[in-house]
Amino acid sequence: MGRHTMAETLDAIVTETIPIVTDDAPDVAAALDLIGVTKTFRSGPAGRRVEHIAVRELDLTVRPGTVHALLGPNGAGKTTTVSMVATLLRPDSGQVLVGGIDAAHHPDKVREIIGVSGQYAAVDQNLTGFENLRMTAQLYGMSRRRAIVVAREMIEQLDLTAAADRPARTYSGGMRRRLDLAGALLNKPRLVILDEPTTGLDPRGRRQIWDSIGRLVESGTTVLLTTQYLEEADELADQITVIDHGSVRAQGTPDELKAEYGQAVLTVEVSPGSSRDDVFAALKALGPGAPRQLDPTRWEVPVAGGTRSAVSAVKSLDKRGVDIVDAVIAAPTLDAVFLQLTGTAERSETTDVH
Repeated sequence: MGRHTMAETLDAIVTETIPIVTDDAPDVAAALDLIGVTKTFRSGPAGRRVEHIAVRELDLTVRPGTVHALLGPNGAGKTTTVSMVATLLRPDSGQVLVGGIDAAHHPDKVREIIGVSGQYAAVDQNLTGFENLRMTAQLYGMSRRRAIVVAREMIEQLDLTAAADRPARTYSGGMRRRLDLAGALLNKPRLVILDEPTTGLDPRGRRQIWDSIGRLVESGTTVLLTTQYLEEADELADQITVIDHGSVRAQGTPDELKAEYGQAVLTVEVSPGSSRDDVFAALKALGPGAPRQLDPTRWEVPVAGGTRSAVSAVKSLDKRGVDIVDAVIAAPTLDAVFLQLTGTAERSETTDVH
């Protein structure tokens, strides 16, 4: 068998997966439903002291055959939420339903239909690449003979044949990530949880993973994605839920969130020697935010009128005798939405790893 790209490899892994579920299908359960989910971590004698409310009455619905991105700053509750979906934690209240199955009451059934690729590659460093995949296949219930065949096929498809019998501790970070992703897809899951799936990959590797995730979803599988790369969520996600302090701050498509919470920014370049006061006054009248001088000739200001704001800026500055060299409108970004919803301060992740 010839060499394969990463995208071709993952495409091969998900071949013959479940049928695509369309919006017209009757009475189809959501791929994932979180209904009023709360998780509190306690300490002290008999756990009587509340230490941290990690997730608070969280509601989230993921439609079949889509990518749903869960975003939030460090400590927001993302890891706790993902751990409950993966049946690693039980909620204190509320329900986690995976394909209509209650994850708290029937964790074994849920594990049969999900795949998980964690934030850090779940690879046994002392086992070889082949042994890691064979072990994972057997954990999914394959016979030893079948597991050996599947593991060898995966090794060849992943172009890791030369390293197949080397301990995983000798692998690069990207190689370990590829093994971990393959393991998450071995059982052709209906729901795949991808927690930071492209961490440690170079731009080309990230793009290959993005393409493969898209093809995975086209085949009918649902993806719950957490990522630190906002452009990754913008590229892949059909829906986004932003959480902070364990609660939902906003939900919607990337475009909906950018339209509701983001602001376009107008950058203008004026002729040298222009009156600072005149430029400030002209731009201040355009939008909801104060103008900011970037250098002696360039200014920026948040605006709400799109390209109309650029036209208004030209007219307003012209009335004050200020010549414009250039005016550019930058569309709202998910970065701006994220900062608007959650603030800029990074918080410790230590309370979000239970």
